[in-house]
Order: sequence, then C-alpha cells, then structure tokens
Amino acid sequence: MNQYYVQVTHSIKPNVLEIQDYLLDGKIVPWNGPFSKVYSPIKSEPTGESLYEYLGSYPDMDEAAALEALNAACKAYDRGRGLWPTMAVEERIAAVEKFAKLATAQREQIVQLLMWEIGKSRTDAEKEFDRTIEYIYLTVDELKNLERTQSRFVIEKGIIGQIRRTPLGVVLVMGPYNYPFNETYTLVIPALIMGNTVVMKPPRPGVLMHYYLQKAFQEAFPPGVINYVYGKGSVVVPPLMQSGRVNVLAMIGTSRVADSLKKMHPKSNRLKSILGLDAKNPAIILPDADISAAASECITGAFSFNGQRCTAIKIIFVHRSLAEAFLKEFSAKADALKVGLPWEDKVNITPLADENKPKYLQEIVEDALQKGASIQNAHGGIRRDPFYSPTVLYPVNDSMRIYHEEQFGPVVPVVPYNDIEEIFDYLENSKYGQQVSIFGNSPVQIGHLTDQLVNMVSRVNINSQCQRGPDILPFTGRKDSAEGTLSVYDALRSFSIRSVVAAKMEENSKTLLREIVNQGHSNFISTRYVF
Repeated sequence: MNQYYVQVTHSIKPNVLEIQDYLLDGKIVPWNGPFSKVYSPIKSEPTGESLYEYLGSYPDMDEAAALEALNAACKAYDRGRGLWPTMAVEERIAAVEKFAKLATAQREQIVQLLMWEIGKSRTDAEKEFDRTIEYIYLTVDELKNLERTQSRFVIEKGIIGQIRRTPLGVVLVMGPYNYPFNETYTLVIPALIMGNTVVMKPPRPGVLMHYYLQKAFQEAFPPGVINYVYGKGSVVVPPLMQSGRVNVLAMIGTSRVADSLKKMHPKSNRLKSILGLDAKNPAIILPDADISAAASECITGAFSFNGQRCTAIKIIFVHRSLAEAFLKEFSAKADALKVGLPWEDKVNITPLADENKPKYLQEIVEDALQKGASIQNAHGGIRRDPFYSPTVLYPVNDSMRIYHEEQFGPVVPVVPYNDIEEIFDYLENSKYGQQVSIFGNSPVQIGHLTDQLVNMVSRVNINSQCQRGPDILPFTGRKDSAEGTLSVYDALRSFSIRSVVAAKMEENSKTLLREIVNQGHSNFISTRYVF
C-alpha cells in the first residue's frame, strides 16, 4: 500500500479524449451545449500536490437531446414496420458481425480506458473486452440455432401455424460502471439482433470508452437503430421513461434506481424490464469443508476487481468449529493480495472508481468494530484514497451494517454459525437472492442443501465462487436482485416475444402460404435455413 501515486508519462496515460459529438439517427452530430469532465481514480504527484488525472469530457445533455434520441429510435422502429424490425434475420446478423469486427479494432483504446477510468487491471480489462466480443459471436450462433427451429410450420387441429420470435420495440439500455463494456453490450447486442431499436445511456464512470464505438454502430446499422444519450441520469432518463414510448428498460444497477424509473412510466403494463440489480451473495463453509480450497475460492470471489461485482461473495458464514482455521488461511491470503496500479503485473487491488467509496468502507468497518468485530488480517482497514486495503472482519452479527448492506468493495464480513438454520434465516430475511456458494464434501448434505437453496437464490455454486459465466448459463436473481434472465440463450428470448401466423388447413390457404414462401414475399413466413 506504499505506492499509490504514479508519475504519469505519455507512454502510460491515454490521450485526453474530449467527446464533442454523439450518434443520433445514423449521424455523428456535434454537441453545442455544456460538457462534463472525467477524472481518473488514479493520482499523479508530479509537483508534490496529488492530482486526479484528467481524462477528458463528454456532452452534458439535456431533456430535449434525450427526447431527440428517443424520437430517432421510435422512427426507426416505426411501430414495428421499420426497416430494422422487418428485416430478414440474416441481414441483422450481418450487421452485428460487421459491428463486432469494427469494434475489435478498438480493443487497445477501450482496454486503456477500462484501466484509467474505473481502475480495472489490464488483465481484467483485456478479459472484459475479449469476453464481450466472444459473447457477440456466441449470440449470432444462438440466433442461427433459434432460426433453424423456427423455419418450419406447425399443423395442429386443422390449423397451419408458424411461430417466430419478434421484437418488443424501443429499448433503453443503461449499463453499470463496474463492467461498462461487457454488461452494456450484453444488453445492447441481443436487443438489436432481435429487431429492437436502442437508446443507450453509457454509465458514468465508464463513459469515455463508448465513444470509440460510435462510428462502428454508424457503419454497421441503419439510421436510428441505436442512438447515444450522454449526460446525468437524473436529467436525461426521467423524460425518456415519462414519455411512455420506451418498451423495454434494460439496466444493470441498483434496485432503488430501477424501482424509481419503472414508476415513472405511465403505461406499466407495456413496459418490460430486464434488470441486473443488487446482491449480497453468501458463502457457506460447512463443517467438513476443505479449508484451503474454500479460502482460495472465497478470496477470488470476494476480492476480484476490489469486490466491485454484483456476483462477488459479500458475506461468509463459517461453521464455528472451523472459524479459527479458516480465518487464519483466509486472512493470510487477503494480505498476500497485491495492491497497485492497473497495469502492474499480477495486481489484485486497484484504485476505486467511486471517489466516495473509501469513506463509505471506512464507515462500515468502524461500525462493525464498535459493535464487537475485529480486523483479522494484518493489513486490513487501511484507507489511502483512492485505495482501500483488503479487510476481513470477524465475528460479524446482524447488529452491524456490513451484515445487511451490499458493500461493493474489498471488505468481507465473516459470520460464525452453529446451525445451518441461521443461514436460512439470513437468506429468508435478505432482500437479495442472486447466488450462494457452498463448501463441503458430504454428498448427502450438499444434495439436501441444494434442493432448498435453489428455491431461495438463482444459482448455487458448489465448492466454487459466485460468478456470472460461462455466458451460456442463465444469469438472474430472485427478490430485489434481478428481473428477467440473461445468457446467450436467454437474452434473445428476453428481448423478444413469440408471435404466430395461423391459417386454416384449407387448399386456398396452403396455396397462398406456399406462394409466399417460394417467392420470398415475407421474412416472417419463411422456411429459409440460416447457415
């Protein structure tokens, strides 16, 4: 924790990026209004005075600009009659593949900004980019599979029918700051490829990197299919929702914000929500657990990207008989984590993107200490903005804030338990329900616990950390943790609805349908095989 300033050189720092235009209705248009400045959580100390590095600026848009973007998206969708929603699937796939190719060329610029704007290590930044591009191509493959199953007619009880998935309308996409590239485009791409049009509000922090994809979107998609809205969420998002013209709210963020936005929509039955929200995923260390293996998985699960992941392990329940041994190993591993700058080799703990986060973490640690917990690791509890050292708290109980609040940082509460019912009580009373990790070796106990836990959370991890991937697996949650399901498979279905064309099994109907299919008069009524 000694080095937390960097002498910045041009070879390390990306060029300052002043975003002066944005994507609207297929055009890159200039912004003539005010701008918001972007500073890195990384500091330099060139003259003895610590300074947050200036990275650039972006348009501080207003209500009128936001509604202009919405108008463009509505025009492109044209009540379902627009070019994009009625386009053949093969053509939409070609557009997405073109975008992926153009986006890949921007890899280094985006990786640099993931490091400098949100403090993500180079290794994790590269993984985030590469995983996102892979996700795009997996989405294309999954849509091809879906189309192959849809390219047939169903005949039942005198009715000929063809069932396909069709778009929902205009989608408002709001990604998170912790995965501003991956979790933004794992919403945008399935929404687009299913024929929806999109208004995208980039996250802040994590805003600048999206500039490098504006031209890729412009070149790959028809006008108005995707439009950017920069600015303060509190200014530009309410008018979009209040208009009633947003059909889908796709957001990764907090349940508080999601609840507020949904209430703004005047036609709640017309709004579909696809949400990834809060979580406080517990790890359960059973009496027969392999302590070393459990500690290793919990370290990765709790501290990867400073614990700033909704899928992070955010509270650990350890059986009292193992508590001392587990804490010794877990604390030693926490102290071994490397604290440093994003481009340093094998760095684990990096600057926190939220400038208020170190102060918040200090507050919840002090609250726990005042109520009987202690810091277990030698280097825990050290705040040197913008860093907060990995911190292990024990014994934690339900009187402490850290027991209930999603800390979203490198502080981990450890709770001793005697009876498994104590953990079920915690899960029942928690407002979260995303995942849980269980560590143990008894097939009987693991099997029995799994049968119960799958009805309380949406993913049970056995002897492994909580996580989102692989991307073919469903990603969702119960209670306040999610709405809708995301994965390569599920996202295509989340951003679409099943529609059917039906006719009586009569000769004139068969002749008519045969003519439509043979002459290619419809992209819906079709038996084309997508390769």
